[in-house]
Amino acid sequence: MDILAELNPAQREAVEAIGGPVLILAGPGSGKTRVIAHRVAYLVKVCRVSPRRIMAVTFTNKAAREMETRLHRLVSGSVRDLTLGTFHAICARILRREGKAIGIDPRFVIYDEEDQLSLLKRSIQEAGLDPKQYAPRAIRSAITSAKSRLLTPQDYLESSRSYFEEVAGRVYERYQQLLTASSALDFDDLLMKAVQLFKQSPEILSRYQERYLHLLVDEFQDTNLTQYELVKQLAGKYRNICVVGDPDQSIYSWRFADLRNILNFEKDYPEAKLVLLEQNYRSTKLILETASYIISANQQRKPKELWTDNEPGELTTVVETYTEQEEAQFVVSEVERLVGRGEVNRGDCAVMYRTNAQSRALEEAFVRYGVPYKLVAGTRFYERREIKDIIAYLRLIQNSYDSVSLLRIINVPQRGIGQRSLSQLSNRARSAGVPEYRALQLIAEPTDKPSPPFSSRISRAMAGFVNLMEGLIARSRELNLVDLLDLVIESSGYKEYILGGLDGEERWENILELRTVAGQYRDLTPRDGLAAFLEGVTLVSDVDGLDESVDAVTLITLHQAKGLEFPVVFIVGMEDGILPHFKSFDDPGQMEEERRLCYVGVTRAKQRVYLIRAFRRSLMGSSTVNRPSRFLSDIPSHLITGGALWEGEDSLAATAMYSWNRASAPSLAVTELKAGDHIRHAEFGDGVVVSCQPVKDDEEVVIAFAGVGVKRLLLSYANLEKVE
Repeated sequence: MDILAELNPAQREAVEAIGGPVLILAGPGSGKTRVIAHRVAYLVKVCRVSPRRIMAVTFTNKAAREMETRLHRLVSGSVRDLTLGTFHAICARILRREGKAIGIDPRFVIYDEEDQLSLLKRSIQEAGLDPKQYAPRAIRSAITSAKSRLLTPQDYLESSRSYFEEVAGRVYERYQQLLTASSALDFDDLLMKAVQLFKQSPEILSRYQERYLHLLVDEFQDTNLTQYELVKQLAGKYRNICVVGDPDQSIYSWRFADLRNILNFEKDYPEAKLVLLEQNYRSTKLILETASYIISANQQRKPKELWTDNEPGELTTVVETYTEQEEAQFVVSEVERLVGRGEVNRGDCAVMYRTNAQSRALEEAFVRYGVPYKLVAGTRFYERREIKDIIAYLRLIQNSYDSVSLLRIINVPQRGIGQRSLSQLSNRARSAGVPEYRALQLIAEPTDKPSPPFSSRISRAMAGFVNLMEGLIARSRELNLVDLLDLVIESSGYKEYILGGLDGEERWENILELRTVAGQYRDLTPRDGLAAFLEGVTLVSDVDGLDESVDAVTLITLHQAKGLEFPVVFIVGMEDGILPHFKSFDDPGQMEEERRLCYVGVTRAKQRVYLIRAFRRSLMGSSTVNRPSRFLSDIPSHLITGGALWEGEDSLAATAMYSWNRASAPSLAVTELKAGDHIRHAEFGDGVVVSCQPVKDDEEVVIAFAGVGVKRLLLSYANLEKVE
C-alpha cells in the first residue's frame, strides 16, 4: 500500500488495473512516468510478479534512465531482471540472442543515419543510377516508410505506383544486400527483423510470449505499424498490455508514427480499460487554459479536461517584433531581465522553434551578447568526425564484414589509398562474392607480384592496413575496452594525425571524452564490453546528451522538446508558414499535427510562456511577410498579456500583442566604457577593453578575456562590471 500512497485516485486506478488490456490517456505533466514506475513496483511487490516477466518500453534512452532511477527508489535492486528500454534497444538484444534463426550474425553492427546514407549512395551507383539525380536522403525516407509498414524490397516493388517508387525499390533491394554482406542492420531493421523473427519462428515467439506476462508501452501515440505489430505479438498470449500516451501529443508522423494505433486501441482490444490522467502537476492554471484552447480545435483526439491545483500564474505573453534578428534580441533581453530580477536562472529557460534553420539568428544573438546557451541537435558528439573514425575502427574489430567502417578508415590516417583504389577494391570484392575485408586479406597474402589492378605501393599499403587490423582483432579478445581504445589510437597513429590538423586540440579532447565513456564498460569481458559500447553509442539520441546541469539557455526544436519541461518557454516563429508550416496548409491531418506541435511546446512550460513572431522574416534564402499564426487566434484575449494591438496588414483582431524593439530593451549594466578599462563578465571572467564602436543605438565592445580570448559584445546586453 506504500506504493499507492503517493498517487492520486486516477493514477492509483491505472496502477491497480493489472488484468487485461489497459489504455492510459495521460495529459502533459500528469505523472505518467510515475504511473508506469509505480505500476511495475506494484506488480513486483504486491502481485509478486517476477521482474523477469515484465517488459517496459520507453520512447528515449533518457526516459529509460529516469524510469530505472525511480524503480530503484521504489523497489531497490529487485528489478534487475526487468526488460526496460527503447524499442530499438530491446529489439537489438533479442536479435543478438535469437537472430541466427533468420540468418542474422549476432555480431551485427548498427548503422546510424550517416552510415546509411553512405551505403545508400553506393547502392544507388550499383543500381546504375546517379546519386545527384536520386538523392540518398529521399531514397532513405522511402525505405524507412517501407520498413515501418513491414514491406520487404519485393513487397515495395510490387506495390510501387510511380517511377520514383520503382527506383527506390531497386535501390532498397541492393541496399539490403549490402547490409547483409556487411553483417549490419539499420535502425528500422532492428524493429522489422524482430517482427520477422517472431513470424518465421513460432517457437521463439511462444517462448517470449510465455516470458512476458506484463507489457507496458510508453508514448504509444508515437508507435508505427511495425512497433504496434511487435507489441501485439509479444502480448498475444496473456493480453496484459498497458499502453500510455496522449493523442494530443502525437507529432512524429514524419517518422511514420501512426496516430491510429492509440485512437483505435479500444477497437483492437474491446475489453480494454480506459483510464484518464487529467491532473497536471507541471504548469500553472493559465498555461493549461491557453494550451487547452489551442488543442480543442482538433478533431482527431480523445477529449479530456486538464486541471491543476497549481497557482494561476502569469498570462501568456504574445510579442511581435519586426525581424527575426529583433525576435532573437527580445528573447535574449527578456532572459537577462528575468535573470537580473532573480526570478529564474538561464538554465530554466528554453527557446523552441519549428525548424532547425531558425536557430541561426538566435545563436548569433546569444553569442553577440555573451549570454551562454546550449544547442540541442547541433553536431552531436557521436557524429563528430574524430569520434566516428575511432568508433569505425572498433566496429571493424568487432565485425570485419562492416564495409562502411572499412571504407571510412582504410585511409585514415592517410595511407595513400585513394578513392579510385577503393572503387577497384569494391568491384573486386563484388566480382568474387566476398566482403571487402576478405578481398583485402587476399591482396595481403605473400606474393612476389603486385595484386592487379593495384600497384606495389597500393598493395603494400592495403597489406599494412590488414596487418594492423588483424593485430587489433587478436588483442581485442584479451583487452578491456579502455585498453583496446588506447591501442587503436596508438597503433593507428591517430593521435598524431588529429593533433596535426585543424582544431586538433579540441578534437583530441573529444577523443579523451570518448575514452571516459568507454570507462563505463571497463569491467565487462572484452567481447561483451565492445559490443555493449558500440550498441550504446549508436542508439543514443539528441536529447539523451542534453546536460541539464549547465546554467545556459536551451535552444531546441519543438519536436525534440517533447518529454522535457522548463520554468520559462519562448516559442519563436509564431507565423503562418512557420508554425503552422506551409506544407500543412492543404492537408487537414498535417494541420492538426502542427497544432499538436504548438500544444506540446506550450505545455513544456511551468511558469511562463512567450509566443513570439516577426513581421518580416528572412529564412532559407527568401524574405517574406507572414500573417500571425492562426493558432494565436485560438487563444482568448483574456489569457494574453500585452498593450497595443498590432495594426499591420492582415492583423488578427482577436489577438492582443505588444510590439518590441531594441530601443525599448532594458540597459542591463555599465553604460560607458573606453579602451583600457578593466571589466568583469559573469561567464568570461576578467578582461580588458580593447575598443568601443557605436552600433545604431548601442555600442559594440571588443574585450580581451584572460584565458578565454577576444569577444565582441553589445554593451547594453553584456552585463559588465567595471573593476579597479
